[in-house]
Amino acid sequence: MEKPRILIVDDESDLCHLIKTALAKEGFSEVEMAGSVQEGWEKFNSFNPDIAILDIMLPDGEGYDLCNKIREVSRIPVLFLSAKSDEIDKILGLAIGGDDYITKPFSPKEVAFRVKAQLRRAGVYTMEMSGQTNANKAMTVGPFTINHDETEVMKNGELLELTAKEVGLLACFLHNPNRIISKETLFERVWGEDFYGADNTLMVHIRRLREKIEENPSKPAFITTVKGLGYRFIVE
Repeated sequence: MEKPRILIVDDESDLCHLIKTALAKEGFSEVEMAGSVQEGWEKFNSFNPDIAILDIMLPDGEGYDLCNKIREVSRIPVLFLSAKSDEIDKILGLAIGGDDYITKPFSPKEVAFRVKAQLRRAGVYTMEMSGQTNANKAMTVGPFTINHDETEVMKNGELLELTAKEVGLLACFLHNPNRIISKETLFERVWGEDFYGADNTLMVHIRRLREKIEENPSKPAFITTVKGLGYRFIVE
């Protein structure tokens, strides 16, 4: 199996090399770097990465702009790096399709471990080399079918355009139909971190997921809120 390919887009060359070194220590040797939105987009198309790490402030635009371009053609995990720590900036980054948001200053090792967690959730580490197809290993709950690697979900036979985090959330729900799942449990399973202070992050992702799977997101039939307890995924 090919090693995961990682794209870093940041105009701070020294920081890029520090992250690249930290990634190499974790076994990630396929890393490309870029210093602008334009160069990042060119590298994305030529390198075909499995995950992208984007700085927010770039010389010719914002990482948000590059994320929007990536989301038009790909569902790979996207991690944002930013010196901005305001909650609104984090919400914006997640709302446009980001999967994680890391505030500077940070430890390059932390970035490497977050990359590893995102790749694992995206299924890059769980692909099995066998003659069986994912369809033969799929699990179906109500109108939803999730493949064995938990990287793709279909509704009524049509592939849903979901981010890695959204697939992770939906996978949790599909494995626990009609059960109340606390916010803390959902966040810890999908993000791999403590829930403390992450209520808005989870709400943003739940809202985006509802918009993609519900007929009427404002009156959800599948992902229902259980006040004070969490969420329940309703299936017949």
